[in-house]
Amino acid sequence: MNVRGLGEYIRTQRRNAKLSLRSVSGLAGVSIPYLSQIERGLRKPSAEILQAIAKGLRISAETLYIQAGILDDRTVPDVAAAIVADERLTDRQKQALIQIYEAFRDGTGRVAEETAVAARTVAAITAQDSPLVAAPTDDPGPARKSSRGARKPVPKGPKGVATATRRARRSTGSTTAGAAS
Repeated sequence: MNVRGLGEYIRTQRRNAKLSLRSVSGLAGVSIPYLSQIERGLRKPSAEILQAIAKGLRISAETLYIQAGILDDRTVPDVAAAIVADERLTDRQKQALIQIYEAFRDGTGRVAEETAVAARTVAAITAQDSPLVAAPTDDPGPARKSSRGARKPVPKGPKGVATATRRARRSTGSTTAGAAS
């Protein structure tokens, strides 16, 4: 274990997060002097202490375990290459999946924009002729009779729930507790 390198890494992470020794020690449940000694490379923390520090820094414990040499640094699988190699997917499907994957991996704050682009791409790919979409059914879903006898769709969402509740109250003659006064 490279204790000095680990300590420098923890200090860098703490400073990047703009946290004081006091705040991280409080979040991690370790004393300020002990945390300071770890950062200066004077102490070799246990896996439990590293986990607590990671929690305080809001980073993964695995990252600190790798820095400490407790875990081996494993390579991240190349998801894009696996998608491209899959012969069962069309080129458009591959492109959409890669865009979605990249949107989730992006750490620059553009996730929402790229996810929206990827969602539009998936929507275009999964149009009616795509094997990814279930065939439409003739069932229009739940319905109710109107005063003229024609069937109308049942309103969805909170407005529909409130309307159905008022209708039920009218038919039974009940009122709310606040209206009874």
